[in-house]
Amino acid sequence: MACVELLPGESRSLRWAYAVIVGMALLISGSAVAKDQKDEEDDKDASSAGLSNIYIDFRTNYAYVPGGSLSTGLGDASLFGTLSQLATLRKLLERPTLPGRPQLTAPTNQGIGVDVPLTVDLGEALSLYGGFTGSASYNGLSGWSDVAVTSWFLGFQADVYRQNGGVLPTLTLQSTLTRSVPDAPLATTSFNTVLEAKYAVDPDEMRGWLAGIQYTHTEIDTVLARIGDTTAGYVGGFYQWDNNWKLTARVGLQSFGGAQLLALAPIASYTQPLVRLDLDRMDDDDNRLFGVTAQIAWAPKPVYQLTVRTPLYAVKN
Repeated sequence: MACVELLPGESRSLRWAYAVIVGMALLISGSAVAKDQKDEEDDKDASSAGLSNIYIDFRTNYAYVPGGSLSTGLGDASLFGTLSQLATLRKLLERPTLPGRPQLTAPTNQGIGVDVPLTVDLGEALSLYGGFTGSASYNGLSGWSDVAVTSWFLGFQADVYRQNGGVLPTLTLQSTLTRSVPDAPLATTSFNTVLEAKYAVDPDEMRGWLAGIQYTHTEIDTVLARIGDTTAGYVGGFYQWDNNWKLTARVGLQSFGGAQLLALAPIASYTQPLVRLDLDRMDDDDNRLFGVTAQIAWAPKPVYQLTVRTPLYAVKN
């Protein structure tokens, strides 16, 4: 097999995009193989599950990041907080530099924004999504920024193995590529991957246990700044009532590799706890109708994040 070397001018973000596309292709082919292994009596149900849900998984985010910290934690809301903080820092670094000016410290930051991902569910085992984030940020030095599109993203979520009443848990893989816009100092490309195991203790999978690991890698478009990788591990559980309200809880530890951002004082590495709670309203086919996520991640000071999910369905099966 021929080995094709990337051209010197190709960006890191393009390489990450290639990785996501290849992963999606492999998972789609894996899902097809998994279907062939099902019993014949499930063929009719599998055929129905192959019909796609198409919707905008509209998410409204709020993040509070204390001074001297970067937002880390579980899920895409953490990336929203990081990008909001970097947008604030970018504005501060654009100020004229005075002779002998000491290093700056990242200020306390608040961000509010919306994620607009167009999502397609290819049956029950695979979802593809892509969209953009619009946001505004606030700090005590420069006030509120203008509302603007701050990033785009694409990714997938797939069940690589399903429990289906067996003894082994469902394994779910989710990967998201996020690129901040517009290109400027401190522009970033982030790659976030989560592998989660879910073990249901009842045939209807209404309650059970969770365990997972998340890895986040961020590249900055300058050799003068660096953000270390973040690895988080967690355990938790879920319970769904007969009225289709579902509560999920996760607790864990995250390890951050530290950061150096141009003229800012270094942000030290740390290993700290995190807590995340999800409350969702589901329908009888396990589609989300409404959801609220609250998270506290010590980074090392407490970072607070709140996300409200209001999916807008174009096609729902």
